[in-house]
Amino acid sequence: MKKTVRSAKPVTAEYIAKMADQGKSVSPFFKGKGRMVQPIQRVNVDVTAGMLEELDRAAQDLNVSRQAVIKTLVRQALDQHYLAQSVRRPRSAS
Repeated sequence: MKKTVRSAKPVTAEYIAKMADQGKSVSPFFKGKGRMVQPIQRVNVDVTAGMLEELDRAAQDLNVSRQAVIKTLVRQALDQHYLAQSVRRPRSAS
């Protein structure tokens, strides 16, 4: 008969926080995997009523929030900008 390895019971965030408050090491709970999430900064953007309607229609069509549409479009525009910059740069002779 094969032996199965049981995975450890998940530890709650409250338990880890309590251990940290008591001065105990909590580093074993963190494997260093994943990515660091950047802090969120809010910005105000003025748009025309027509553009706002377009954003709302796109959000409704995609079944996502207006904010998700804006973030996606900004990300696409930045990626396109960086791609265009890399094509325009003269290549150095090797």
